[in-house]
Amino acid sequence: MSFNIYLVEDDKNLNLILTSYLEKEGWQVSSFLTGEDAKKNIGNPPDLWILDIMLPDIDGYQLLQEIKLTSPDIPIIFISARDADIDRVLGLELGSDDYLPKPFLPRELVIRTRNLLERVYGSSPQVLNIPPYTIDENSRRVKSQDGLINLTSKEFDLLIYFAKNQGIALSREQILKSIWGSDYFGTDRVVDDLVRRLRKKIPKLNIETIYGYGYRMIKS
Repeated sequence: MSFNIYLVEDDKNLNLILTSYLEKEGWQVSSFLTGEDAKKNIGNPPDLWILDIMLPDIDGYQLLQEIKLTSPDIPIIFISARDADIDRVLGLELGSDDYLPKPFLPRELVIRTRNLLERVYGSSPQVLNIPPYTIDENSRRVKSQDGLINLTSKEFDLLIYFAKNQGIALSREQILKSIWGSDYFGTDRVVDDLVRRLRKKIPKLNIETIYGYGYRMIKS
């Protein structure tokens, strides 16, 4: 299941790193560097907020209160480099669901995000059905009526990314960051090559080319 996440983090480098890790899970991430930019999107709520307390303009606590006034049931993860005990207590009192003190490993944020999403919305499916294909995330196997389809690790990652974002236009840059990570410095033409190979192995997968932009998998 693809979730929509809003990330509010004023450190540009950390923002990019966290966005990359979250998108690699198949989630749609909208990132903001200021509280004012995030505030403009409160009326269009995501499935989950990840909110830094120390922002250059709006205090994170103030932003949290405004989010809760509009969408009281949306889960929120607070992150902060300030005093852990004080921030954790205040954040929880104002309605945050989890707290993560800096510094932390990006992978820990991913795990906490996944656990909170599953707690609020239910467990994500481990088997995806895209007729005539069945995709098992746990075993990383793809089956068709003719049997197993052998995919490389990157081909399977791309298949999962498309499957969890059906109907969404994905730029080459988004795909590159999700599959290869933000540290990859090669050309985005590797995306075209990977899509070509995936189409060859799974010909009934309906992947549409958006010329000059990227790709979109048509909903089955």
